[in-house]
Amino acid sequence: MVSSTTHKLFYQGRGFALLILILWLIGVLYAINPIINDYRFITLHKIIKAGQITVITRNTPHCYYLYQDEPMGFEYELAREFAAYLDVELKIKIAENWKGMAPQLRNGNAALIAAGITITPKRQKRVAFSDGYMDIRQHLISHRNRSKIKNVSGLSGKTVHVQIATAYQERLEELRRQGIDFKIELHKDLPTEELIQQVAQGTIDLTVADSNIARLNQRHYPRAVMAGAISELQQLGWAVHPEAQQLREKINSFFATIKENGRYDEIYNKYYGDVGNFDYVDVRAFHRRVRSKLSRYSPFIKAAAKRHGFDWRLIAAQAYQESHLNPWAKSHAGAKGLMQLLTRTARSLKVADIYNPVDNINGGVQHLKNLYELYDSATGDDRLMIALAAYNVGQGHIQDARKLAIKKKLDPDLWESLSQTLPLLRYRKYYKKAKYGYCRGTEPVIYVKQIMIYYDILKRQGIEYGEVQARLID
Repeated sequence: MVSSTTHKLFYQGRGFALLILILWLIGVLYAINPIINDYRFITLHKIIKAGQITVITRNTPHCYYLYQDEPMGFEYELAREFAAYLDVELKIKIAENWKGMAPQLRNGNAALIAAGITITPKRQKRVAFSDGYMDIRQHLISHRNRSKIKNVSGLSGKTVHVQIATAYQERLEELRRQGIDFKIELHKDLPTEELIQQVAQGTIDLTVADSNIARLNQRHYPRAVMAGAISELQQLGWAVHPEAQQLREKINSFFATIKENGRYDEIYNKYYGDVGNFDYVDVRAFHRRVRSKLSRYSPFIKAAAKRHGFDWRLIAAQAYQESHLNPWAKSHAGAKGLMQLLTRTARSLKVADIYNPVDNINGGVQHLKNLYELYDSATGDDRLMIALAAYNVGQGHIQDARKLAIKKKLDPDLWESLSQTLPLLRYRKYYKKAKYGYCRGTEPVIYVKQIMIYYDILKRQGIEYGEVQARLID
């Protein structure tokens, strides 16, 4: 007869074995589920304690790039604002596509993804998204001279080229499941911007781009146009590890704050504010004339720009706006040459021959530099754009516009303020009280806007030709 002690030991042994089995099964589950098994993801607490945040983005014109050793890009500037919001240092990591981004959150190599990522159900299974911060739609991109596809039914029999592992691929595959018969050509290493370029060149027929990216590229590839939308309204969001909920909440709080205080609009307008001002004929003419004429004058422009501390592409953009790179140009007001100098201005700058391209360029850049030095209470792009406006309309009218800005409780050192007050100087109500009187105030606003558009195109060419590269910020 088996004793009660033996029974007790038997059941204890079974209980211990069951416990071991349960622990083993938990271990297996952790091993096969990388998200559950990951203790290394970055939390808000870890970020604050370390004093730095690592953000994953892409090396593209709308995310992050370097220009003259300065980091730029819409997503980069938002990330920089977020780092300042947390009072930590920003570190940037570059990834080529979505497949290279999400694993880094799980592995603890980065805290968040800020790369113009569309929030989709498929992606939400792998990461947690912030609230959406920009509305977009996916659009087909086709060549201007080919028949425009107005809706998804027009895809039948076509081939659409997109990068692999994108929201574009997800949407196109969904459309094929709905019965639309077309081919999807996937590319591993070609970002959307390069595919848009191929459409413009006629190398491929169709690609897909988010509406913000499509509009941003119109001025660079005017022959590639937005065709029909293939998606409903979607949103871009930042992505974090699924368990990093405090970080996600902090991001949502950050976006709410900068949208309320206007900082989001400032960054948005810097990169997207003028993308709707697209004149196909003008932009095509700019590309054509730059190709045919700029090389004649670029050595002199580069030399003068370097001497006075300007980016030569800015001066080239201004010269184009002034004269369309025609050294014999003369305006109705008597301004002459590439940089459209007035005779009295040229005389004050000791320009020997106003129609000589070298003399004219040197005089024009010196004049711009003098104006730039004058507005030293402004900073950055604001200072530059105020100086450009003064070049166009004169210091006196800028002085009147600044005084009017102060009266209207606007910051006179912001170009945004002067772009509001300069046009008011057309009206008697305002110019009768201005020291320098009536001003055709819309002209300098358009002048500056056009120069910045041309400048943006030339900067973009610098990126494409390998003059501007990505850099990790440590």
